Amino acid sequence: MRRFLAVAVAAAVAVAAGLVWATPGSGSTSTLIGRATFADPVKVRRISEDHDWQVMVRAKPNLDVAVQTIVFEPGGYSGWHSHPGPVFISVVEGTMTFYEGDDPSCTPVVRTAGQGFLDTGDHAHIARNETGVQARNVVTYFAPAGAALRIDEPAPGNCPF
Repeated sequence: MRRFLAVAVAAAVAVAAGLVWATPGSGSTSTLIGRATFADPVKVRRISEDHDWQVMVRAKPNLDVAVQTIVFEPGGYSGWHSHPGPVFISVVEGTMTFYEGDDPSCTPVVRTAGQGFLDTGDHAHIARNETGVQARNVVTYFAPAGAALRIDEPAPGNCPF
């Protein structure tokens, strides 16, 4: 019985700690459009004929590519989080404001419809709709096969929210 109580208390403390440290979002709805695993090593290099533009993608052994839409209601936000790989965010409607957890000045990065934001995924960040109208994003994730696309993070303390 003592062992059961000790385990129950430890579980309650862990859950409470998670509630304190996790920063869930509010006012947003995500819809997964699709996710696929590229099982073979991926190596793509494309340089334009005039060399003014180039892109390179390399991943091994496996790469998941996932696409989802995220709708942010006025005042909605993602909560502080990170990702296991890079994320390309296309703002397709409204205005979004992004904050980086490693920016001591908490400088807002504002993107409007038709603009993109590259999230490298390697540190905590938050996306917020600080306007009075709905915002919609199309988000493309690059991640290790089977990995969670989002990792909840504690607020880093550099921003007042």
